[in-house]
Amino acid sequence: MLEVTKLACSRGDHRLFSGLSFRLEPGQILQVDGANGSGKTSLLRALCGFLMPDEGEISWGGISTAKMEEEFYAKILYLGHLNAIKDDLNALENLRIAAGISGCLLDEQQAVSALQRMGLRGRERLPTKVLSQGQRRRVALARLLVNQAKLWILDEPLTALDVGAVHLIETLLMEHLARQGMVIFTTHQPLQVPGLRTLSLS
Repeated sequence: MLEVTKLACSRGDHRLFSGLSFRLEPGQILQVDGANGSGKTSLLRALCGFLMPDEGEISWGGISTAKMEEEFYAKILYLGHLNAIKDDLNALENLRIAAGISGCLLDEQQAVSALQRMGLRGRERLPTKVLSQGQRRRVALARLLVNQAKLWILDEPLTALDVGAVHLIETLLMEHLARQGMVIFTTHQPLQVPGLRTLSLS
């Protein structure tokens, strides 16, 4: 279980939010909502340990994530609103390197299968710099298919995706939840996932 207690974050001298508390249990999905500048990305980055909150605590299974460090980070997969892929590498190389960094052993056929499911059949070995923005986003999102992380933290995962790809992401989220996975995400586009809860930042 992930639990956030009385969390506060600032950007410079501006307080983004304070007193924020929520919990997320296996099989649950939470959308973080709010206007631009309300602190959505800052919250996700704080959960991942990329940003130190001003106040409050983040715990996993009743233990502070600050004390768990690598043990906790091994349980999460963070995908930011940027794709974080290398232009001169092809989709296959990008996916295998990302999986390796996350500690996942991924052979070539597994990577090919994941990219094909993401709608990239025939483009697996093209340099990603020649792909469209939507295809590049699919390369980044293919990590969802090959990572064993319990908690997915996704910042604007639907950016540049067409309707078909959005439906595919909905399916992947539901499959992850059915395996008792957990998801926290932000998006400006509607997602149809049963049991979706919303946390609003004002």
